[in-house]
Amino acid sequence: MRRFDDARVAAVFGAYPPGLRTRLMALREMVFDTAARTAGVGRLGETLKWGQPSYLTVESGSGSTVRIDRRKGRDDAYAVYFHCRSGLIGAFREIYPDSFAYEGERALVFGMKDRVPVLALRHCLALALTHHARKKAAKTP
Repeated sequence: MRRFDDARVAAVFGAYPPGLRTRLMALREMVFDTAARTAGVGRLGETLKWGQPSYLTVESGSGSTVRIDRRKGRDDAYAVYFHCRSGLIGAFREIYPDSFAYEGERALVFGMKDRVPVLALRHCLALALTHHARKKAAKTP
């Protein structure tokens, strides 16, 4: 398990009910692992945004922020959140129309008993973590 550099983030994880914490910690590890395996992403920063554990491409600036948290007011569901104006959720829906439950233009949602499609989720995370770099490359003639 990766250690926390930010005590505030550790406190948020510590406050989750045990079953939910286990799932969110697995997501956290997946975010860091995906970043490490994705070319051009570099070191991630972990902080809180809107009280949610958030992951930023601080070294490269290559991607959009990824957040993870329980669903508001619920202990039986959790989500991976993306910037709602990035277009990422729309892209995920096109690639994986039946793999995820979607919340509007901002989240991939999971219930406590759901099987997480790991390969698809890793791909979505990699797309988010390289979102800015891909947009910049598309603008370059």
